[in-house]
Amino acid sequence: MPFPIQRIQTDRGLEFFAEDVQRRLMEWAIKFRPVPPRSPHLNGKVERTQRSDLEEFWATVDPKATDIEDCLAEWQHFWNSDRLHMALGGNAPIDHICDRLAKTPLADEVEARYDLRREKISVADYRVDMALVQLK
Repeated sequence: MPFPIQRIQTDRGLEFFAEDVQRRLMEWAIKFRPVPPRSPHLNGKVERTQRSDLEEFWATVDPKATDIEDCLAEWQHFWNSDRLHMALGGNAPIDHICDRLAKTPLADEVEARYDLRREKISVADYRVDMALVQLK
């Protein structure tokens, strides 16, 4: 990415809750923000891109083809550089990034604002996670 990642928002898939993963994110000054259960509207961009991937890419290729990595690389380039996205005002993601570069903080600024004391290791069980937050 041409900019520092400040936070990662995910669904509550167990793969995101490994303590090693969360500690690594903390080392990199990246906030981990899982969405509450049954909140697909908070993960809408991911849901939408997965639908587009299924309809526009996977429907057109053989996943077992020997050149699938090349096909994926071409799709990724097309998706990020050429395909227009209504959610980005009809721009491609690279155009959107370029438009925002002047407003995007540098990594040093992001790290300086990151407060490790405000971060915690999240647990996958939402009720337990919320109860632990209340204990603080």
